[in-house]
Amino acid sequence: MRFACCLRYYPCHLCHAEEADHEAQTWPRAQWSEPAVLCGVCKGEMTVDVYLAATSCPNCGARFNERCAAHRHLYFG
Repeated sequence: MRFACCLRYYPCHLCHAEEADHEAQTWPRAQWSEPAVLCGVCKGEMTVDVYLAATSCPNCGARFNERCAAHRHLYFG
């Protein structure tokens, strides 16, 4: 995920908390059309809108980790 607060990619919210020197911020709904998710397989970027509407990467077809949905509120406001 690319974090809205620093525009840097981190594997997860825990990695951001450990490495960043600031609090994480969620992506405001008005910015969900910006690239914010990186596929772990093909490295293709996608917008929040595309990511939330799909179960697999639109570029390579790799399935998303279903457990990530439990943390959606930590990334997207």
